[in-house]
Amino acid sequence: MTRRSPRGRAKLISGATTVAIVGGGRVGRALGRQLRLAGWRVTAVVTRSETTARRAARYIGACRPYGKLTRLLLAAKVVLIAVPDDSVSDLAKRLARMGGEEWKDKVVLHTSGALDSRTLAPLADKGAETGSIHPLQSFSARVAPSLEGVWIVMEGSVKALSMARRMARDLGGFPLQLRSDNKLAYHAAGVFSAAHVLTMIEAGTRIFMSVGFSRRQAGLALLKLARQVMSNFERFGPGVAWSGPVPRGDFGTVAGHIRALRRYPREYGEAYAAVHRLGARVLSRRPGAVLAKLEPVLTGKMKKNAAKAD
Repeated sequence: MTRRSPRGRAKLISGATTVAIVGGGRVGRALGRQLRLAGWRVTAVVTRSETTARRAARYIGACRPYGKLTRLLLAAKVVLIAVPDDSVSDLAKRLARMGGEEWKDKVVLHTSGALDSRTLAPLADKGAETGSIHPLQSFSARVAPSLEGVWIVMEGSVKALSMARRMARDLGGFPLQLRSDNKLAYHAAGVFSAAHVLTMIEAGTRIFMSVGFSRRQAGLALLKLARQVMSNFERFGPGVAWSGPVPRGDFGTVAGHIRALRRYPREYGEAYAAVHRLGARVLSRRPGAVLAKLEPVLTGKMKKNAAKAD
């Protein structure tokens, strides 16, 4: 089956729903641009200064920039809040005071992965339909990623969910509804699988560089290694993909790693130990038994004759 482009989907699905965006950072710019290409009419983008607003508007295209909150936001059917998590609650209060009863039947969605729609309670009290929409995707400062085939998680009121599903499909993603009280656990899982993976690879890169690799050599080597692990995970599942000294029972090697990592900042050794404990918990068929053998190694209490697993 041939996939339609975002612009093609818009003609069949979206029409010209109006949306205003509060927040011109990575997520706000990327969603604004892709929604416009999908046929939505982006009426405004609001940031903290005229300069950043104009920059965001140029990137999104065909929308008005504003360097502060404006009642002109209320002209849009949908208001998309794409600001840092710690700012959402205060922003909701300010918007509610600004619009009053004019919020009735407007749809307000925030893009936080960790927060739920209850953060927008001041707007819901004014009659707005509130919810959250979060693409399970990494957004960098340099590249706006495609959302084609990306899971887009949402929760909120019935009408907000309906609009969020429509938005997700127009962006080419797969909509998935979560319970509000599951948002934090969901977001933590995403951080495990993205930000923490990057942290581990960068730590490995720096160790490689300290023993003679160039950064380029270290990056290429570790990315190839990581990609093979992910390929094995995709093809065979986590049990088969799990490799390294612990599944082999080479606890003496783990003890050697712990000693070697003492040359580096303490976070290296602490993370190494924590990840091994977690790996035993989630990847081993007998986590209790593996953890019982692993813990003395990680704490420096391994007996001389207990370096190998039975």
